[in-house]
Amino acid sequence: MASSYLRGDDLVAPVRIHADREAGTLRIEWADGHVSSYDFVRLRWLCPCAYCRGEMGQPGWLDSNPSLTGEQTRLVSMEPVGGYAVAPTWGDGHHTGFYTFTSLRAHCPCPECTAARAGAGHPDAAIPKGASR
Repeated sequence: MASSYLRGDDLVAPVRIHADREAGTLRIEWADGHVSSYDFVRLRWLCPCAYCRGEMGQPGWLDSNPSLTGEQTRLVSMEPVGGYAVAPTWGDGHHTGFYTFTSLRAHCPCPECTAARAGAGHPDAAIPKGASR
């Protein structure tokens, strides 16, 4: 349950993270009581690494590849990165994306968070149309 002493940055601290490979989902329970559940396809589309997102003005791989294979969305492992992120390894060997808790919370796919982003005029542009939301 959320406590009154939680600071804003503490709200993006997960209290429990569970990757269910069979279901293809990552579930995060946050310090403020909110729960986010991401399917692996969505997570792969959210990969923040330079290869996927681009760098130095160049588009990333995800900008030019409109579909993902089963291997590219099969979670092999997920490791913590300090106290601020998780780093998945995907079936195709990709492992350079560190998903910060702040970013994961900002991209929460629950109806409440999706509506809040839409209402604020901030569409979830990181995920192409037709991809799982």
